[in-house]
Amino acid sequence: MSRPWQPTNATELAAAISGCDGPLELVGGASKREFGRPVNAGQLLELSGISGISLYEPEELVLTAGAGTKLSEVETALGAKQQMLAFEPPDLGPLYGRPTGECTLGGLLACNLAGPRRVKAGSARDHFLGCVAVNGLGEIFKTGGRVVKNVTGYDLCKLLAGSFGTLAAIAEVTLKVLPAPEHVSTLLLAGMDEGEAVIVMNKSLGSAAEVSAAAHLPREQSGVLPGWGGRSATLLRLEGTAASVADRMDMLRRELGVGGEALDEATSRQLWWT
Repeated sequence: MSRPWQPTNATELAAAISGCDGPLELVGGASKREFGRPVNAGQLLELSGISGISLYEPEELVLTAGAGTKLSEVETALGAKQQMLAFEPPDLGPLYGRPTGECTLGGLLACNLAGPRRVKAGSARDHFLGCVAVNGLGEIFKTGGRVVKNVTGYDLCKLLAGSFGTLAAIAEVTLKVLPAPEHVSTLLLAGMDEGEAVIVMNKSLGSAAEVSAAAHLPREQSGVLPGWGGRSATLLRLEGTAASVADRMDMLRRELGVGGEALDEATSRQLWWT
């Protein structure tokens, strides 16, 4: 493979694509490079140089950044204002033997990745407001805007999300952000088999308790919980104010007819991040 193209802005990205004479592999932080089949391309286009937060308006719940901006940088900026990316993007790097923190905004949107909160908050595409991108002819185009509701023509963001870079190279993205929950707690139910767990999770997600995530860990995988190895664990997460979480936890227990163990704040946050 020849020396990679390394643009630092949309104009340079357009020039790189225009000057290319064959298929290109688009790479940001390379945290998901092994995700799916290998790309059949002779040239590499690195987008990590198009990075940095260019606009962040906490009051308007909107953030704009280069596609190569690392997720860790964005989460640090949002955390300082008690805000978050509600679709809870995962970092898949460690699954492929790569370090944590290399995931980029462009990559997670191109793959339409979301974490456990997807059942409540939706996927990455549901928070993708706008972007600047370059098509295969080397033409720069813009789609969407910086508001949640816009009528600026075709909503190409929804098309680009999940396209894995096959339709355009994203240079800049604008995302909707939301306030982070004040309190998090997880109801842990022990000893259920897969069939029982599915019934409980379905009932929980359809209840008025507003469960934000549900998962079942067979006993072979429950070692992620300190001191819990050897027993299966069914997990139901609640988020909100402390009073609301406590009330909904009681409601959920009554509806399910179970007791269970309420995991503390620190354990809950670490568990769902893992």
